[in-house]
Amino acid sequence: MRFTRSEIAEFRRIGIDLVGVKTQADWEAAFRLWVDTLEAERPDLLEKFARAIAKAKGLEFDQDSS
Repeated sequence: MRFTRSEIAEFRRIGIDLVGVKTQADWEAAFRLWVDTLEAERPDLLEKFARAIAKAKGLEFDQDSS
C-alpha cells in the first residue's frame, strides 16, 4: 500500500499512525489500534464516528450492534 503525504497527514490528524504500514494487514492493525484506543479513551467520539459513517452509507445506527 502507498499513501500520499497528504493522506498520511490527514490520518495523523485524527490519530492514525501509518508509519510502517505497507500491507492491508498493517492498515487493519493500525486502524484496529485506533478504534480500540477511542473505545477505551473516548467512547463518545467513537460513537460519533460510527454514526457519521452509518449516515454517509445510508444505514441506520444501532448502538447495541456496535
